[in-house]
Amino acid sequence: MGKRPLVRRRGRGGMQFRASKTGKISPAKYPNFDPKDSHVAEIIDLVHERGRDVPLAKIRLDDGSISFLPAVIGSKVGSKIQFGYESGIVDGNVNSIQNIPDGTTVCNVEKQLGDGGSFIKSAGTAATVFSHGDDGVTLKLASGKFATLNKKNRAMIGTLAGGGVSERPLMRAGVKWRRFRSKGKKYPIVRGVAQGAYVHPHGGGRRWDLNPRTPRR
Repeated sequence: MGKRPLVRRRGRGGMQFRASKTGKISPAKYPNFDPKDSHVAEIIDLVHERGRDVPLAKIRLDDGSISFLPAVIGSKVGSKIQFGYESGIVDGNVNSIQNIPDGTTVCNVEKQLGDGGSFIKSAGTAATVFSHGDDGVTLKLASGKFATLNKKNRAMIGTLAGGGVSERPLMRAGVKWRRFRSKGKKYPIVRGVAQGAYVHPHGGGRRWDLNPRTPRR
């Protein structure tokens, strides 16, 4: 009797295939308050989180609470971040996309109102405010696609830091394994023809073609 292929076991979602929670700091989301309220926060530290390429900005709000946000290019310790409808169009500030003019670069955008920012959060990524309409605000994503969102959703001005980290060559297999492991990805990937017949339909025998050798049920 054979065994289930690796892709099926990964699809089931066992703990051995999930990203480790070790080294995680905090969800990188906006503080939970009314988007209309004006707040000012100060960046007190820039930290690295395991499995995340973009650096996190540790901020202290005016009420003394601590939160973590993805850092944009140009962030530094001691700089201020403004929240609310009255915040200026300056890199790092957070505002509703209805108040952000066309052509502005944004990141960490809310897909649903109040979710704290759920996409455009990878290192070096950004979107462009394309147009404002009655049905919402349209963003042009880095992939070239367009997304129309609720005009009250919040976004951060600027481009996220850490761009180009994936272009650095991984000189050793162990380094690549640890990088993939931190993200919950499988490495190395073994070809089906290099496996046994009980493991993969392409496995077994000396022939290197891709015709399954196992009988049909």
